[in-house]
Amino acid sequence: MELIYEAHRIYGKAEDGEILAEIDFPEVAPRVVDLNHTYVSEKLRGQGMAGKLMAAAVEIIEKNGWRTRTSCSYAQGWMAKHPEKAGILEV
Repeated sequence: MELIYEAHRIYGKAEDGEILAEIDFPEVAPRVVDLNHTYVSEKLRGQGMAGKLMAAAVEIIEKNGWRTRTSCSYAQGWMAKHPEKAGILEV
């Protein structure tokens, strides 16, 4: 599945248009985004897709020099497992 990149969203969909995986990180303050939603369809669970979405979102956040909040529980857990990325967290 190919990921589709938008300004504050990354997602993948099936040929029929069904969203199979998605991560949202809207801007909530100047140069600050919130990793607020991660979704992976049951069809893709257990294949590391949520981690791929997080890695892609973090890459965009770093590339743009943004800071991030993590109101999504998955994003919070992922960041805890990747302390090397703590520099992008807004405190």
